[in-house]
Amino acid sequence: MTLEDFTEFSADEDESAASRQSTDPKKSDGDVDESPDPNASGASDGPEMDDGSEAGDGAGAIDASESTDGAGAFERYAAEATGEDAGLGVISVSQGLRVAEEADETTLRAFVTTGNRESVRIGKYLIVPYPDGERLFCRITGLEYAQEFRSDDATEIHARRQMRRDEFSERDYKFVAELEPMSIVYGNDGNEKRRMTDRVPKPGAVIEEASDASEIKTGLKIPEEGVFLGHLAVGGETVETAARPPTVDYRLNDDYADGDPLVFRHALVAGGTGSGKTHASKNVLRQYLEDERRYEMDDGRESRMAVVQFDPQDEYAQMHDDNPEMNEAFERRLDREEIAHGGHEDTIALVPTTPTATYPGEGHRAERVEFTIPFSLVRDRPWLVAGASLNENQYSGLSTLIRRFFRDYGDSGTYEQFVSYLEDPALKEELHESGRIHEATFDAVKRRVYGVPGGVFDGDARPITDLDHTLVRPGGLTVIPTYHLPTSRQKEMFVLAVSALLIDDKLSNDPESDRIKETPLLIGMDEAHNFLADADNVQARKVIQKFTEAAKQGRKERLGLFLITQDPQDVAESVFKQINTKIVLNLGDEDAISSVNIPTNLAGKVPYMEKGQMVVYSPDNSEPVELTGLPRCLTRHGS
Repeated sequence: MTLEDFTEFSADEDESAASRQSTDPKKSDGDVDESPDPNASGASDGPEMDDGSEAGDGAGAIDASESTDGAGAFERYAAEATGEDAGLGVISVSQGLRVAEEADETTLRAFVTTGNRESVRIGKYLIVPYPDGERLFCRITGLEYAQEFRSDDATEIHARRQMRRDEFSERDYKFVAELEPMSIVYGNDGNEKRRMTDRVPKPGAVIEEASDASEIKTGLKIPEEGVFLGHLAVGGETVETAARPPTVDYRLNDDYADGDPLVFRHALVAGGTGSGKTHASKNVLRQYLEDERRYEMDDGRESRMAVVQFDPQDEYAQMHDDNPEMNEAFERRLDREEIAHGGHEDTIALVPTTPTATYPGEGHRAERVEFTIPFSLVRDRPWLVAGASLNENQYSGLSTLIRRFFRDYGDSGTYEQFVSYLEDPALKEELHESGRIHEATFDAVKRRVYGVPGGVFDGDARPITDLDHTLVRPGGLTVIPTYHLPTSRQKEMFVLAVSALLIDDKLSNDPESDRIKETPLLIGMDEAHNFLADADNVQARKVIQKFTEAAKQGRKERLGLFLITQDPQDVAESVFKQINTKIVLNLGDEDAISSVNIPTNLAGKVPYMEKGQMVVYSPDNSEPVELTGLPRCLTRHGS
């Protein structure tokens, strides 16, 4: 005999059949009424209540003779709870309630009531009040259904019953949230402070969704003021509060009250193609160019920031223009949140020139100024012409040759003159016989110098050394596009030459340009992995050494690095570890995600983030958080 041999019927069908039998007027005399006799000795003393219990014969019982309809009906009591539920649920102690210094020794769980379960998500921020007014700020790290009653639901009968049901009964199960305590918030009226979690909440304490912007910022250690990056989010959905505007703005500390502004502790924007990293980068850079933003220098002066942005795709000069997709309502919202927006008029495209390249610059209305690299820059930077194939011995020989050349020709010496200088056989013989440079080494150096792309040095435009006041302007944005250059070697040489000039003058005690030295400076570098990769050759080591030194001394010299890349794993470690703020958008590569070294719970979200969603990890600014960027670029972006 099998399960199919039995006839299945529902409780509703059974009750319906019984009702028809008891009310059928044609029932024969032989039919037996099996209804229980209320006067029989086996009958209960009172009616069955809604919850299945039976009322006794005390004050709660009602005699059938007192029924108004005379048909044996009983009066029903109202069984509805008074008042309204507050919060999402309560702290549960059934599986332990413990707060410890070690996260894996903490047990903090909450029972979530049925009406609130659909709105609960992993990552949501919650508040648990203490009796004295302090609040535990915590985050949901796990969600679990548990059995309400002891039963075995892994059975054929249960499975088939569930397969035939249209709805799920939440009341049949417990819904439990695991919580991670993040801080204790105390104080009120906008004067909240935070401290580490040092006390356990009371069993049964009501959990509530964090809905006060000031309280949320305090719990996460987010500054009230600073450079706007985005709005706080959980699972891609923006966190909303009861305030106006309802969003929680995330800002990067830009004040000297709590240490140096984080712009001088450097930032990295990492995101794959189509993740919105250029859009996000433009919005951040626009904040640093705000009219009212000032930075204190060592001599007591306050100055606006100068931004120099290396642009491989000819996109950042568009920041000169307004975004045509803006509307008045969105601009009013930005003004309420004190977010700088609109095209930045003081934007110049500083264009590198070569005889074979023409810069179209059709996507913006910014002023254009052409420049060239004077060979004199190589005097103190031989690595600019070293390339990637010279070893240490050959690089030493190159340095010797360059020093001798400029001793003989002065700073006016050109690249063409240096090439001719190396053609002198007497020079080669002299250096070989003196033991300074072996003839094979000399030949290797000469081949490398000949391999420098034509037109990089000493072009028809003004040399970059004469354009320091154009290159660096307080409150100005200088964009150096390289998209129009025909070879990657040319792009590399222009970017490294200009960045080296900026860094050397910033770090020098005897700078060639006082303008560069005395102006707060942010160097932005898109596709940074192409220039700051850690490779085993002389040029790469010299470049990495220079940028590492710049990163280390940035706070002192008011120099910030703003690196943008889709391959963060390729950025040299010595530079990477100096970066304090990491803004991570969608990345699909596991090595890239691992390299940015963000907390595991946020790293798991990175491959699933939509365009504009980001994770911000800035230990000196706040707890790691998830953000959504603005839906529109604050300046012109795209065609």
